[in-house]
Amino acid sequence: MLFTISRSPYHCDLSALLRLVTSEDEILFLQDGVMAVLKNSESLNLLLNNPASLFVLEDDVIARGLCGQISDSAMLIGYTHFVDLTLKHQQQLAW
Repeated sequence: MLFTISRSPYHCDLSALLRLVTSEDEILFLQDGVMAVLKNSESLNLLLNNPASLFVLEDDVIARGLCGQISDSAMLIGYTHFVDLTLKHQQQLAW
């Protein structure tokens, strides 16, 4: 399953989401959700203890002036890779 997180970690329950995640899942952070993968953040510590792969939409990182502040644990991707993720996962959940 592909989980897309578009809300700030301060306005969503990441702990609840992570209880649903398996090692076959992938999580994509976009819009304000990119703040969840900031280096040394509480939300990042939660995310690093989950089995899913982490992706972050590069355009949203740039738009928020967060270049260089995103953890290396999340792969920066563009819209083409975003589309690839949606094609790969028939099931998706927006959080």
